[in-house]
Amino acid sequence: MRWRDRYGLRRLRGPKIAKYDRATTDADIEALIAFAKSRRGVEFYVEPETFATNTTAVAVADDGEWTRRRVGSPAVIRKVARDLALPVYDVQLTGYPPRMRAYNERQKRAEG
Repeated sequence: MRWRDRYGLRRLRGPKIAKYDRATTDADIEALIAFAKSRRGVEFYVEPETFATNTTAVAVADDGEWTRRRVGSPAVIRKVARDLALPVYDVQLTGYPPRMRAYNERQKRAEG
């Protein structure tokens, strides 16, 4: 494992890079790890690469709180999830969990 590619971002992303998005950095992966370690019941949901954005992952906690970060490729977040012993799902197959929508609604009501 090279220190410059700690999470395999460059090795695992493959030849395709989204056209308009910034590159994935170690800070993106570390933010997901920090979120997962500081909350209970975290699950990762992988979102596919689009023309405008790189592959992203959404980390959703037990209470519905969530964060989204770039991950470069699904293999990167699968490796992180395996290291943390957390589940990872393909959002195109499973959809987002209902608790995520409920959390968003609670946040909207609290603001307004």
